[in-house]
Amino acid sequence: MDYNPQDIIKLGTSALSDAMDRLGIPGQALGIKPVDRNFTLCGPAFTVHNIPVDQKGGSVGDYIDDVPEGHIVVIDNAGRLDCTVWGDILTVMGSIRKVGGTVINGVCRDSARALEVGYPIFSKGTYMRTGKDRVMADAYNTKVSLGEVTVVPGDFLVGDFDGIVAIPQERFEEVIKAAREIEDAEDHIRSSIRNGMSLIDARTQFNYHALQTRR
Repeated sequence: MDYNPQDIIKLGTSALSDAMDRLGIPGQALGIKPVDRNFTLCGPAFTVHNIPVDQKGGSVGDYIDDVPEGHIVVIDNAGRLDCTVWGDILTVMGSIRKVGGTVINGVCRDSARALEVGYPIFSKGTYMRTGKDRVMADAYNTKVSLGEVTVVPGDFLVGDFDGIVAIPQERFEEVIKAAREIEDAEDHIRSSIRNGMSLIDARTQFNYHALQTRR
């Protein structure tokens, strides 16, 4: 599948979300935000599933060497806010390997390092307590959850300041086409009202109220 990540990011998660509403695809991940408002990402998912452990401990990051360039690490830590699954060393390694970014159903730490190297992280927050001896990665490239949203390997993650959407890989082109149609209509509305047209007339002319309606 050929695509330009910057073109997809330029569309924005709002247009993509509207397209997914039109197509009946539940892919908006609630409560997952960028560590820095300027972070964006776009790429296929490399998924990681975590489980709680006792004091015997377990690995939470050795998989990073296997993540292909441009892929997005999607970590399911069951939404836990009490311990992290991503920190400084993983950020540095992800940046070195040109990983596309990280999305966490949970929290990260060492967020200053992500800003320093420009590595995009999206999570439910930041918290300094380690996940070592608390959680471990038990499965890779399997179905995972970002709360209400299910992600399987190869699904496309797109993120900007408004949040994260997960697009099923088999419907990616369909979603992008619909998002472009929606953005084009809204561009026409914006241009029309700048040229003096009333908002109600512009919305009527370009069918605004049906743009996101399920079809």
